[in-house]
Amino acid sequence: MSEKVRVLVVDDSALMRKMISQILQRDESIEVVGTAIDGSFALRKIEELKPHVVTLDLDMPRMDGMETLRQITRAHKLPVIIVSSHSTAGASATFKALALGAFDFVAKPRDAAQAQMEEIAAELIGKIKVAAHAGMGPIAPELTAAAGEQKRPPKALPRARAAATRVVAIGISTGGPNALQYLLSQLPPDFPGAIVVVQHMPEGFTDMFARRLDECCAIEVKEARSGDMLLAGRALVCPGNRHMRVKRMPLGDIVVLSDDPRVNGHRPSVDVLFRSVAQEFGSQALALIMTGMGDDGADAMGAVKAAGGMTIAQSEDSCVVFGMPKAAIDKGHAVRVVALDALANTLQVQCGNHERMSAARM
Repeated sequence: MSEKVRVLVVDDSALMRKMISQILQRDESIEVVGTAIDGSFALRKIEELKPHVVTLDLDMPRMDGMETLRQITRAHKLPVIIVSSHSTAGASATFKALALGAFDFVAKPRDAAQAQMEEIAAELIGKIKVAAHAGMGPIAPELTAAAGEQKRPPKALPRARAAATRVVAIGISTGGPNALQYLLSQLPPDFPGAIVVVQHMPEGFTDMFARRLDECCAIEVKEARSGDMLLAGRALVCPGNRHMRVKRMPLGDIVVLSDDPRVNGHRPSVDVLFRSVAQEFGSQALALIMTGMGDDGADAMGAVKAAGGMTIAQSEDSCVVFGMPKAAIDKGHAVRVVALDALANTLQVQCGNHERMSAARM
């Protein structure tokens, strides 16, 4: 955008309004055009000030953030960045807001001191710029305000699980919660692949995210712990602020978590997961890179391809942000480009037609 990105800051805390405004105004391409103490004031100021992006607190008096978000997405079609508390209730509300159409979120620091606010400065500025360029972006097919409120689908009956046919490694970022929920909810309980996911998300949010996915998916979804086994019909989500790798072991294949330094500015990093999958599983690996800003995972997808694995990128028209898939495609590392609504079927075909990993050990 040639003009400055016009931002409206909505928060009932005077301290947070001041700090967020100060952070954003340091960037010459951003202009904070106003602030509001609750949803009612925010809706009036949107009409008056015509912002490009809104930052929104969810816990406010009078008209709360959730109702404000509903009205903004219906009447104004503006991208909204949620500024979320680190509490369990805050995480739950954040995922509901994403299902309602919020563009993305940043987590408030646990301490609202200036030094702590610096930790989210670059993230917030980057997401506002991307949001201004992308607008609201596509919302996952059939994902409505009721997303995450669905009844739990039937799970497979407890039994000894078959060996996975492939390891499906998924890297995803901005726009990921809705897209991942849509994809995983389309897979049957007897999906033959084992799934490992790196979603760029702050520490403290991934456990709630995995629980919500598990509630609306027929496959099992859980936040990963070191030593968790790679099983058919199970998806393991990397915890925030950890890296995740896979490892082949005589008694079964597992994930291993670490606190190694950030890679591509991220922890967890898609690159770390993809390189591990390429090294350990070679032609039995499948790397899928989905919506997100930046290029994390693009280079490592080349390692999966070189090892004989399948590589897939989400199509531009179905991404909220095309950055990560575009980087992989531009580097020539994506064998296939597939729309979100066709990804589940593609994964089933790719995993169903592959020899089971147990056979490869013989």
